Amino acid sequence: MMKNKFNRHSVELVSRRLLAAVFFIVLFSTLIQIEGTAKAVDLTTAIRQIAKQNIPAVVHIEVTQRQEIANPFLPFDNSPFFRFFFDVPGMPRKFQRELKGLGTGMLMNDKGYILTNNHVVGGATEISVLLADGSKYDAKLIGADPKTDLAVIKISSPSSLPHVTFGDSDKMEVGDWVIAIGHPRGLDQTVTQGIISAKHRRGITDPSSYQDFLQTDAAINPGNSGGPLLNLKGEVIGVNAAIVSQSGGFEGIGFAIPSNMAIYVAKSLIANGKVARGWLGVSTQDLTPELAKSFGLPSPRGALVADVVKGSPAEKAGIRRGDVIIDYRGKPIPDGSSLRNQVATSPIKGRVDITIIRNGKRLKIPVKIGNLEQAIRRQASSLKARLGINAAPLKSKIARKFGLNRRKGVVITWVDPSGPLGEQGFEVGDLILEIDGRSVKGLEGLMNLVRRLRPHQRLTLLALDHRTGRTGYVQIRVR
Repeated sequence: MMKNKFNRHSVELVSRRLLAAVFFIVLFSTLIQIEGTAKAVDLTTAIRQIAKQNIPAVVHIEVTQRQEIANPFLPFDNSPFFRFFFDVPGMPRKFQRELKGLGTGMLMNDKGYILTNNHVVGGATEISVLLADGSKYDAKLIGADPKTDLAVIKISSPSSLPHVTFGDSDKMEVGDWVIAIGHPRGLDQTVTQGIISAKHRRGITDPSSYQDFLQTDAAINPGNSGGPLLNLKGEVIGVNAAIVSQSGGFEGIGFAIPSNMAIYVAKSLIANGKVARGWLGVSTQDLTPELAKSFGLPSPRGALVADVVKGSPAEKAGIRRGDVIIDYRGKPIPDGSSLRNQVATSPIKGRVDITIIRNGKRLKIPVKIGNLEQAIRRQASSLKARLGINAAPLKSKIARKFGLNRRKGVVITWVDPSGPLGEQGFEVGDLILEIDGRSVKGLEGLMNLVRRLRPHQRLTLLALDHRTGRTGYVQIRVR
């Protein structure tokens, strides 16, 4: 009996000691995790560490652009009064002028590739890069993508260069802390902090571009463009690109291009010098609460297919007008712009799964993605054949000049004198605003409208004369 009692006592003692050891191990691990988490969110040290880690990889960019401008006094060259007062023997027809600009960039790797904004380096004849250690390099443009306002330049250095680390911008949430580093107004290595104020901001700059901005209240000013927006891990989750301001300076509303989009574009520019984008071949519209209700959807989430291009990947896969696309490659689709951005970054000729709602039923459809550039070339040739023109999206400068909504209209870039528009006196620079009462929503919108026209159909254009700024209706017959 004593032996059994002793054994039970020994087992109970060992069990208690084992339980105590497990408890202390778990407690110690939890304390370590809590301490690590506390350090990760301790702003008294986090921002300092992130700045110290990333400032060496953030560069100051100086650009020079040389332009030729017409002599404004040339019309007075033969005026005797002008010659008498100014005594000018011979007047040049053009002048050369030099424009200077400043911006920011970030070293992507130790090979000298630098990511920045297209509006910082686009059109530059000379690009100079100043590193945080004071060294200066001449840079060359590798590639630029105006649609996302991103560009990659490169410097050559005999030694390995510091570089940033990229994070997953999709994981950022509203309220997360962020840090911006840049050179606002030439003030090198400026660090500011704030939070993510909103996500998925679109239509901020060019409405025809691929936009999905992160909004932040971290101070961003002219000169910050192209600089990194970082999370509290020190990872780049955005490229600072734009501000909304009445004064021209910081007013608490800044925008950054998400890192996931920036990485895709940068890799394409480095590999090919341009960006190859995917094409689905649908025109979509956003859902209203009323439309969502009519389609039997619980909320106005998704992209409603308004039209399907004949011969497109969407048509071949069986997508129809009236389908509502709610998921793309496993990611929810809140609206048409989101779908457009997701398709653009899809591998060309790759297969993706698209989830749609059709007649109240949920269907998954595999689609082989096409090449947007090839599709645009085909559609542009159709535009040339049927209207006798080439056209381009309406830029902000032109829209401001004529007081127009930049989301609507196209500008003519080439005219066949014997074509339907050429015969009516249209010129390069004229604008097309409507076709048969329907607004022309950019170049893609024009192509969609023209694609639906019957051979030799008569139609009425609302056009704007670029010389006078006057609008008027013109009737033509398409080919």
